Amino acid sequence: MDLKEVMNKKSFVIVGDTLSEEKFAYKIKHRMIENGYEVYCVGKELTSINQVPIDIDIIDLCINPVKGLIFMLECTKPFQCVVIQPGAQGDELKSYLSEKNIPYIENCLLIGLDKYKSQLCPLQ
Repeated sequence: MDLKEVMNKKSFVIVGDTLSEEKFAYKIKHRMIENGYEVYCVGKELTSINQVPIDIDIIDLCINPVKGLIFMLECTKPFQCVVIQPGAQGDELKSYLSEKNIPYIENCLLIGLDKYKSQLCPLQ
């Protein structure tokens, strides 16, 4: 899956500090919501990906890679792809995702919004 395909999905889980305005997870959350995506936040709002009450398309890791790995290890919900934000990548995390054949990309949803905004498929 590439960034354009990711941006055409509808339901996202953002893992990180989505409550502090200076954090990228906060900025991503609000830009995604403004653009019509269904967004749930794990880390400061929900404590586990498993608490998300909808089917998940994309998990966006915007958190320390060690913590990101912990969230992924405990995740039992199905999803289509993981986006690893800049600064959230770690060798152990990427090794785990690869070993489990979990699709992932290393990219930024803010870039995806800027690059593909005119082509996005917002929620209806």
